[in-house]
Amino acid sequence: MNDHPVIARIRLNPHSREVQRDLRDATQMHRTVMRTAPDGLGDSPRHQAGLLYRLEENDTSSTLLVQGSHLDPTRLPTGYGHTEVKSLAPMFSALRKGLAVRYRIVLNPAKRERLSLDEKNKRGKIIALSGPDADQWWLRRAADAGLQLHVLTPTSIEPVRPRGTQAPSMRHSLLRFDGTATVTDPTALTEAVLNGIGRAKPYGAGLLSLAPAAAA
Repeated sequence: MNDHPVIARIRLNPHSREVQRDLRDATQMHRTVMRTAPDGLGDSPRHQAGLLYRLEENDTSSTLLVQGSHLDPTRLPTGYGHTEVKSLAPMFSALRKGLAVRYRIVLNPAKRERLSLDEKNKRGKIIALSGPDADQWWLRRAADAGLQLHVLTPTSIEPVRPRGTQAPSMRHSLLRFDGTATVTDPTALTEAVLNGIGRAKPYGAGLLSLAPAAAA
């Protein structure tokens, strides 16, 4: 499903009731974003559609970035926002080893706690990382994704807690990282952009945005 990846930039309408609801409820935001994906994708529609998203907010506006294959933003609620769609193909074509880039990503840095030998049949709980531990986590994940980081600037994002009877009970702590990097492995980086990085992808994490550093 990743043959024709695109990115949709949706400037949200603050007067829309659906927008107001989604900004309060990460589970509802996920459901609304999923409306842009094709029907009939089976048991893992988000994964099959390569669907990732990130919410960017400032004092005056909110913008929703949605990435995936064969997106149809016309399926969003009426009056949800103004949408611009562009292909990611030129960006993928430009990736090469040694290319300097700027990046932005919202992540859920976390690790699973280590268990003793007596507890080895149990699943350790997920522990959120912060501060230098979160920075080191992103450095490692970026290296695996084909990026050598030069600058990483973390910004705390309000955590999300999925709602609903079938939603997981854990809270997702989010950090946004901005900075500059050099491409070390274009193939690995392409896969990371297409598939996302880390946990909490249904709740606005994992979407990696890239731009040439010279465009700053």
